[in-house]
Amino acid sequence: MSSTSLRTHSCGELTAKHAKKSVTLCGWVNTRRDHGGLIFFDLRDRYGLTQIVFHPETNKEIFALAETVRPEWVLQIEGTVEKRGKDAVNPKMFTGEIEVTATRLTILNKAKTPPFEIDSPKEVSEDLRLQYRYLDMRTARMQKNIALRSKVFQIIRSYFTSRDCLEIDTPCLIKGTPEGAREYIVPSRVYPGTFFVLPQSPQQLKQLCMVGGLDRYFQIARCFRDEDLRGDRQPEFLQLDFEMSFPKQEDVQEIIEGSIVEIIKACSEKKLKGGKVPRYTWQHVMDTYGSDKPDLRYDLPIVDVSALAKGCGFKVFEDALSLKNGVVRALRVPGGATLARSEIDTWTALVRELKAKGLAYILFKDDGPQSPLLKFFREGFLAELEKATGAKKGDALFFAADTFKIACASLSRIRSEAAKRFELIDESVHALFWVTNFPMFEEADDGSLTFCHHPFTSPNMEEWKHRKENPLAVHSICYDLVLDGYELGSGSIRIHDPVLQAEVFEMLGISPVDQERRFGHMLRAFEYGAPPHGGFAYGIDRVVMILAGEPNIREVTPFPKDQKAKDLMLGAPAAVPAEQLKELRIRMEEQE
Repeated sequence: MSSTSLRTHSCGELTAKHAKKSVTLCGWVNTRRDHGGLIFFDLRDRYGLTQIVFHPETNKEIFALAETVRPEWVLQIEGTVEKRGKDAVNPKMFTGEIEVTATRLTILNKAKTPPFEIDSPKEVSEDLRLQYRYLDMRTARMQKNIALRSKVFQIIRSYFTSRDCLEIDTPCLIKGTPEGAREYIVPSRVYPGTFFVLPQSPQQLKQLCMVGGLDRYFQIARCFRDEDLRGDRQPEFLQLDFEMSFPKQEDVQEIIEGSIVEIIKACSEKKLKGGKVPRYTWQHVMDTYGSDKPDLRYDLPIVDVSALAKGCGFKVFEDALSLKNGVVRALRVPGGATLARSEIDTWTALVRELKAKGLAYILFKDDGPQSPLLKFFREGFLAELEKATGAKKGDALFFAADTFKIACASLSRIRSEAAKRFELIDESVHALFWVTNFPMFEEADDGSLTFCHHPFTSPNMEEWKHRKENPLAVHSICYDLVLDGYELGSGSIRIHDPVLQAEVFEMLGISPVDQERRFGHMLRAFEYGAPPHGGFAYGIDRVVMILAGEPNIREVTPFPKDQKAKDLMLGAPAAVPAEQLKELRIRMEEQE
């Protein structure tokens, strides 16, 4: 600590080597104990706890003042470091060998009784914690998470700077280009009737940095998305954005992968599964795990049994195969024969939320297979299923018979539920891997084409030649990085040729007028010598959440919104004065 500080040491650094030294500590009263004429405080700051003891014979005036002190009061303590007796040592505390005998007590600030006990083992409602976030921040859990978050920031900055990247900040008031998630809009007072938006990401701006010849860019960027929240999502969040000129896909992947591996090595006791970062195609992970972000800390593969199911006798399977992109797939769950009917019903409800019609199953009990399906199967079909899936006594088979998309989503969900139910997840490792070769386009609900990544993603040029014959067969030079079942982020090689960009817009049904209105600034920039470029972005909050082992992103965000996108501490969003709305020429419609 600085000699000009109100304290000489923190509450987490004194040990037996400091015995007999005079020290000054500052902090909050964590606990207070009155033991037969002695008063003990545990004084807390960000660095730890130190036990303070008050003796009545040392100074009656100080002792009397100590009797008035309550938890969470802010104190300055002067005293002498003393070794504790052998029986009094607390091995759970770094400072457990010593205590400080107080010779002076200064009350820097009193505190009301907090609405919850700091670091109490009792569970506190999340709403209460978020409402009093400044108190929640005093807990060991939050201080550890925020320190981890800070450490990740420093690793990122050091890593990318050492690789000749420039940290370039981009604006938070930009032009809206409707794509992806819904944007937050900001009205302009100076230009009534016009609006800025808050960026979903600095995607276009970092590409323009490449046009500007800046070659390698990175930024810890604040992004905003007005979308429904999940446990791993916030309306505003931080992501690492990276862009480089003249790369191949592997160049971007190597740099991004290196940053995540460095973060994991510095911030986690867990090792990478297999010691390396494998790469899989999108088709492979969808076929094998039903998801483009599977958790590979456990091995529960999905098996396509469509060929076997033709003519199997079970109408549900055969009807599914008559659909466009219809498939029949099976998931073997080791130990699944012990599942109760109520658990299977719960899983069935989960897949129905994903638009599946139901969840067919076979339980391989000790006295033989059990299932309502068996009476429909042609002779020999069950044996063929057992051979194809490896199912044996004690297992369960679950089936999805639907379109490719619904079947994948359904069995991916069951795969996840089964891994938790039967404790199949290897919690001692991290599973980090790349997913590549994504489709360029997908069909929207109305049958039109939409982009899978963003409209600046470069297609596979060999496939692009045949785009009009089958646009859904075109793949993009796009790549995702997945960690423990979470998509950390996405990247791609970008389109730098204005002619190719116009062709992509045409395939997406974006008219020349809309191209100019939405992306005119980008198209003009590309006319002035845009280099080949590519990049990536990953969510920093999500990385910290995984490394901290927290159940949701709010636990690692200093000031998060709740699950309904409200700031319970500040009371936002909130109404603004009518005068301010009038100045912005905004009129509120009365709501029913």
